[in-house]
Order: sequence, then C-alpha cells, then structure tokens
Amino acid sequence: MGSYIEENSASPVKLPTIKFTRLFINGEFVDSVSGKTFETIDPRTGEVIARVAEGDKEDVDLAVKAARKAFDDGPWPRMSGAERGRIMMKYADIIDEHIEELAALDAIDAGKLFSWGKAVDIPTVARLIRYYAGAADKIHGEVLKMSRELHGYTLREPIGVAGHIIPWNFPSSMFFMMSAPALAAGCTMIVKPAEQTPLSALFYGHLAKQAGMPDGVINVITGYGPTAGAAIASHMDIDKVCFTGSTEVGRKIMQAAATSNLKQVSLELGGKSPLLIFDDADVDKAADLALLGILYNKGEICVASSRVFVQEGIYDEFVKILKEKAKDWVVGDPFDPRSRLGPQVDKQQFDKILSYIEHGKREGASLLTGGKPVGKKGYFIEPTVFTDVKEEMMIATDEIFGPVMSLMKFKTIDEAIKKANNTKYGLAAGIVTKNLDVANTVSRSIRAGTIWINCYFAFDQDCSYGGYKMSGFGRHLGIEALHKFLQVKSVVTPIYNSPWL
Repeated sequence: MGSYIEENSASPVKLPTIKFTRLFINGEFVDSVSGKTFETIDPRTGEVIARVAEGDKEDVDLAVKAARKAFDDGPWPRMSGAERGRIMMKYADIIDEHIEELAALDAIDAGKLFSWGKAVDIPTVARLIRYYAGAADKIHGEVLKMSRELHGYTLREPIGVAGHIIPWNFPSSMFFMMSAPALAAGCTMIVKPAEQTPLSALFYGHLAKQAGMPDGVINVITGYGPTAGAAIASHMDIDKVCFTGSTEVGRKIMQAAATSNLKQVSLELGGKSPLLIFDDADVDKAADLALLGILYNKGEICVASSRVFVQEGIYDEFVKILKEKAKDWVVGDPFDPRSRLGPQVDKQQFDKILSYIEHGKREGASLLTGGKPVGKKGYFIEPTVFTDVKEEMMIATDEIFGPVMSLMKFKTIDEAIKKANNTKYGLAAGIVTKNLDVANTVSRSIRAGTIWINCYFAFDQDCSYGGYKMSGFGRHLGIEALHKFLQVKSVVTPIYNSPWL
C-alpha cells in the first residue's frame, strides 16, 4: 500500500477565492433562469466549497441563442484565421498569468495535484491554445482534377454552434481539447463542465472576455447532465456535440442527437486499457510504468492501464518489485507537495471504487497491496493491486476509474494479443519490450486508438487520440480535432473552350 500523509491544520498553499459561480452567457455572468444553485464539494474534506448556478433547458436556450447570433451575425467566423489566432494567443497568455489560481481551483474542486496542475495541466492548456491558434490561418480546401469540362475545388467551413460536455477528471485539459480546435475553426460554443468541477470552466469564460473574444463565442453553463447536458444534446440549433464520459451516457447523447436535428457527434468514452510487459523488459522500469499507468490522477483517467499482463518468465520478479514500489505512491492532500495521489472526485466515485474492490475480493482475486479507504475525512483510497485475476471478473472487465490494477500473466505473444483485445473498449494500450518485431506485431494487432511503446500517457498536442469499439469515435488533439469542426463544401463551375481540363 502507499503511505498516507495525515492532514495538517493549515494547507501549505493559500486556497483560491471563488470569484465566479454564475452562468457565463453572451459575455456576462448571470443567474440561472430558475434562480437555483447547487453545491460543489471539496473532495479533500467532503465540505461545500461554494454554491454554483444550476443551469437548465431555459439557460441552454439562452446560451445557444447567443452562440447562434455570434456565429450567424458576429465577427468570429468572418475574421481571418490570423486574427482569430491573434486573439487565441492572447487568451493563452492570460491563462499563463493565472496558472496558480487555475491549478488551485482544479485541486480544490477535483482533488487534482496542485503541483502537477501548476507544472503540467494549465501550461499544457496554454500550449494547446497556441497550437490551434497557429492552425487557424492554415485551413485549406483542395483544387480538384475533374473528369470533364468543370473546375472544382473544396472549402473547409466552420460547422457552426458546438456543444461541449466535458468530464470531471481533467476539467481544464478537456475544456480546451474541445474548445481550442473549435475556436480555430471559427465555431461558437456552449461548454457544460461536469457538475462536480464547475469552477475553472467559469474562470475560463471570464478570461476569454479579457482576451477580447467576442460575446457569445464561448458560453459556460454549469448544471447537471440529465438536465443541462441533455438540453445540449437534443437542442435543435446546435450543429455538433462533443462528449467525454461514460459509454452509457454516450449512448444517450447519440440518441438525443439522432432524434433532434441529426447533429454531428464526437464521443470519447470508457476504457479498460491493457499494458503488456514482455520477458525482455527492464522489470524495474516496467513496474514504474505500470504504477504510473493506473495511479496517475488517482486512476481517474480514461486511458488508465487498469489491466496489466506480464509474461510468465518475469512475473514473480515483477510482482515483488511492484509491491515495493507501490509504497512510494503517497496519498494525501493535493496541495501537499509530497502527495502523489489526491482524493477521488466525490463520494459517489469513492463508493463505486470501494464497491469494485469488494467485488474483486468476493470473486477470488488476491489483494497484493491497498484496498482500503484512508484518512478520517475526504475521499482517499490506497493504491490497490489485485493478483490472481481472471479475465471474466468484474474488476477485469468494467471501467473502475480509480487506483485499482488487475495484474495477470501470459505465455505467448498470441495469447497476449488475445487477452488485450478481450474487452468491449479500445481507447489505448501499452507495450513494454526491447524487441522491435514484438512491438510492431503487437501494436498492429491491438484494436485501440493509441498504442504507447515503452512509455505511457505520452500525449502531445500534435498526436491525436480517440477510441475504437465502445470507446467512441472522433479524435482529440492534432489536426484531426480541427477537421471535426469543419464542413467540406464542394464548389463547381463549368469551363468553356479551354484546351485543358
């Protein structure tokens, strides 16, 4: 088990002042139409941080009306790509000026490590905006070689009003994985953060205004999925909806899109990603990768390597080293620089993870380490590793979304491939080997959207990722993410008396 840092009487970091709790519509902070609010909870303590405006269908209607006007009549889609890029660059600069405050908001709202948010999450957000700002003036169609007396070319045009429904595990990163390419394309948008983590999203609305983003381009509606989220998915005047979350909710998004205006849909859904460790691997480094793959962000990450398969020749040594290294993953307050795991996001997720741990024990899996809640308050769970896991067990088939690893062994490459693909999901996979032939064979055989070889969580703004099978469709990051917010229009004119086609 990892160690636990007992709570101190005072946080080592000054907690942020909560400045924005109302809906952000058409460049202004406003109360919800109903006047209702809901609590956002600090997962370190289970206590209320603030009450936030509870947006509903009527509020979504107002936000869509603002976004539609900004798209149909406003300057944003009519600007040159260079001008949009200039405003986006300023947006990124302003975010850089507020790194500590934004990282603190995500730490207190989502239980994310403050040190990691300050060093990685928020700076990566700014870099991502700059990446797409640089792409905004490089949106090109093609000149077509027609087969008869016609001149044809294509245009790439912004799709229109986008609805972004973002998850609670990466509130800042996912805000801009969806919003940044949509902004570069010239779209306007409604962003609905998860009800567990609304605070940084509202702050990003405020910073967009400071950057000179025209009113109505970015609107932020806080509220619940079955009300505000459902209103976005079914809205007749939204042209595209993007959702990251569970496969179950993804189905509902698709159904709502189909029964409303057949809006385009992009989904990044669940995962049960395998990490395959072969006999020739450096066992010490492989153990580090395996723990990183399941414990980073306290396991609340869609591409977590929750199924670890180790070839039988090194299995016993690997188990011994893994158990020892797990002790280094310290659980504690996300503001404490010694902590490597903060609390799970809320009581519901905390209870769900503990329930799966109990399922694993009842089904006959053995606890190598962890398996218990820690601390007197808050939603902290020990790093948990199961051995003696069978592929049909719930802990090996279901996405737990927590710090719970299922450790299994294999004999041959073919068996490893078969086990890796034995899942309804297909988001990511990892391979640890020194053999290039093995790496090539296995990477081409696993049905998943991203394969990491001798690394894990190797994300980059230029490298797209997304799912196969029930992990969804559509891609985040890279130029593919920009293209999903662009329509292709073909334009054809006749050619008269030309010697050339």
